[in-house]
Amino acid sequence: MELKDKVAVVTGVSKGIGLSVARRFLEKGLKVAGWSRTAPDLSLPDFKFYPVDLRNFESIENAFNATLQDFGTVSVLINNAGVGYAGKMDEMPVSQWMEMFDLNVHALYYCSRLAIPVMKQLKEGHIINIASVAALEGKEDWVGYCGSKYAVRGISQSLYKEVRNYGIKVTCIFPGAVNTHFFDQNELMKAHPNMMNPDDLAITLVDLLQTSGNCHPVELEIRPLLPRN
Repeated sequence: MELKDKVAVVTGVSKGIGLSVARRFLEKGLKVAGWSRTAPDLSLPDFKFYPVDLRNFESIENAFNATLQDFGTVSVLINNAGVGYAGKMDEMPVSQWMEMFDLNVHALYYCSRLAIPVMKQLKEGHIINIASVAALEGKEDWVGYCGSKYAVRGISQSLYKEVRNYGIKVTCIFPGAVNTHFFDQNELMKAHPNMMNPDDLAITLVDLLQTSGNCHPVELEIRPLLPRN
């Protein structure tokens, strides 16, 4: 895909991976609509922030309609927003379980459902879903998070087969540990120096978008080279 002046929606743009992706996309000439509850520290001519509750379809629909009004179209969707809580199934609060599936799974559906018809009209598009290595193997004490990320992989696998004949690519990314605020709320795992940086993912996403028209990267696993000391 030729990136200049393409319009990308990036969810979870306030910090971490989403903010790094937005900055890299802007450097490459894309126009970026950033969706999240909190505004990022980012002020550039081709960036516009839309406050949105990604757990709520009406809020997402309002942001999508405003994005179309401002930018005219959407060619790229980065389903990045997510949350993770550790806990055993019989001990985890129902509210945490619901929040993970609302943000990690249902928001992906809501956003993609709105973007796909526009991409079909363009006969071009790329949806990138940020899952996790937790989508590849179950992990003790992370049953809810793993379950939500397995769902992301299953949705991505089915969706790419539905839309590829319309010129739309769907890529599912499985990052290992990335040094973000994700680990601030988890007692079982804390950030450490051997984790990847958010910009490592952002650079990779730019490369994925720039693949030739007939090259379709379906899945990509990315891990830190060195394990935790």
